Amino acid sequence: MKYAYDIIKKPIITERSMMGAQDNKYTFEVAIDAGKVEIKKAVEEIFGVKVAKVNTIKLPGKWKRMGVHVGKRSDIKKAVVTLTADSKKIEIFENMM
Repeated sequence: MKYAYDIIKKPIITERSMMGAQDNKYTFEVAIDAGKVEIKKAVEEIFGVKVAKVNTIKLPGKWKRMGVHVGKRSDIKKAVVTLTADSKKIEIFENMM
């Protein structure tokens, strides 16, 4: 059993995500094996909002060189969560704007 805080890792705060926050679209980094239904339930549980839809994208990690050693950053998964029109705002993002 996964807990909501295991699924939602952290919010992604960028210019693009802040522009989406004005349209009730919020971006989070989520667990790599989390599904859309799990993400929806986790966001609703943590923030107490109503989620309309969830879009996800997997981003492969970049290859990096450190001298003669070559390593790879870990893959991440992002979720863009769209809230319903009658839902309240998420406080984390509102304080950033």
